[in-house]
Amino acid sequence: MPYIAQLEKTGIPTVLIDLEDQHNMVRQEALSNGVPNVRFLPASRTLPGPEDIDRILSSLIEGLTRPLTAKEKEKGLYSPPQPRILFEGTLDEAENFYQQTKDIPSPVNAPLSIYTDGFPIRVPTEERVREMLTGTSHKPDEVIVHQADSLGMRGGRKKGEPVLFQPMNWTATVEKVATIAVMAGCKPEHLPVVLAIAQSGVGTGTTNFPSQVCVVSGPIVKEIKMNTGCGHLGPGSPVNGPIGRAYQLMSINLGGAVPGVNRMSSHGSPLNNGGVCFGENVDGLPAGWQGLNEESGFKKSESVVMVMSGVGNHGGMLGHEFSPGGYRAFQKSGHGGIARKLDVKGQPGPHNWLEYLFPGLWACMEGGWTLVMIPELAQHLHNYGFKTKDEAYEWLFKRSFEPVKNYRNRSWPDLTTNGWMGVERTSGKHWKELPDDYLVPVVSEPRDSCIIVAGGQEEACVQLSGGRFNAPVYSVDAWR
Repeated sequence: MPYIAQLEKTGIPTVLIDLEDQHNMVRQEALSNGVPNVRFLPASRTLPGPEDIDRILSSLIEGLTRPLTAKEKEKGLYSPPQPRILFEGTLDEAENFYQQTKDIPSPVNAPLSIYTDGFPIRVPTEERVREMLTGTSHKPDEVIVHQADSLGMRGGRKKGEPVLFQPMNWTATVEKVATIAVMAGCKPEHLPVVLAIAQSGVGTGTTNFPSQVCVVSGPIVKEIKMNTGCGHLGPGSPVNGPIGRAYQLMSINLGGAVPGVNRMSSHGSPLNNGGVCFGENVDGLPAGWQGLNEESGFKKSESVVMVMSGVGNHGGMLGHEFSPGGYRAFQKSGHGGIARKLDVKGQPGPHNWLEYLFPGLWACMEGGWTLVMIPELAQHLHNYGFKTKDEAYEWLFKRSFEPVKNYRNRSWPDLTTNGWMGVERTSGKHWKELPDDYLVPVVSEPRDSCIIVAGGQEEACVQLSGGRFNAPVYSVDAWR
């Protein structure tokens, strides 16, 4: 859409080809890119390609050659009014107001909440928002801007540039974010984390079903008493839960995200029900292993938050829980099924349990993974020989190589290789010149994967799909 908008604004007619159930999304994208009356045609989800082209070709040519009308030349970004006071009345009336719904047509065909994520919220009164704002030194009317230069999927962002909340590219103030924090049930001491998350623009994806997950690292994890132990990804924490929920409420109220309109997740993700935020257990890191803050270029004394958007795979999460006693037998004496699978029967540990994740880790997807492992599992990897996380990342990267003949059978490379007409980076050759047995990685680089130490005592590892790719890290301290 950005390139189409660029052409349209110079007077060059374009025609976007979408799918019929995506018309609302296209209209919203056109509004947010300043070309509200862009031309578009629906392709078919079921007709064979040649038949579908024959069906729309004449309309496509006509749309590309007919000059733009005065209406179609209209420009301007969609900026709906954003009143500071949304409702005045009693607390009971306010609760009813915030629980309003709106019927969304196909592809939803159901009512959806207008202001909330479908769950009850804490009503953001003047007094509650004022109290929340005591959690930051930033002024209430200050526009949320990028606190440092950064790179991302939508291009680079310069320090001081306003943050554009996705998908409608709206801006927001510190007070608006504080209002969301109240709605989510946060406390003032949580606000710097929520403000740092807001710096991401809280994207939700378009036509796939990404899961949004936030990971906090640094001293603030202990300061605000995040749960980094047993059940840290589950319910019960009055810190983890509200902060994670704030992401989804910001996407609705500050970004204008509406399922079936401009948030076209086919299934949605269970990780987004209430949101997911958790903290790193820095005390559980083996000697020589850096925390997420240091890995991201910050100091050990600095607090940061990584904002992930993982795609697919059961809502973005897979898990490996070893049978009770089975993992311990494997590490202690080399007994049990895990030892048999890894061919270390009868050999005492330490053993590299990461081998157990294969060959399934990249069976149905490409790209890095974020591995959330309990301290014991991390220590065993350290004892095995991974004295730094980078050594583990390098091992995972090398383990991701496969022959080109297998890589061609994957879905995403049809797009990422430019229809196999591009250049393969490890060889410098065009994809079509490579022999079938040439090995290529399904991960761009070793640090696309990420290891976070957190969780309880029972031996388990959770894999969050998406890894570090497009998972920016923001300073929390900048928002204190």
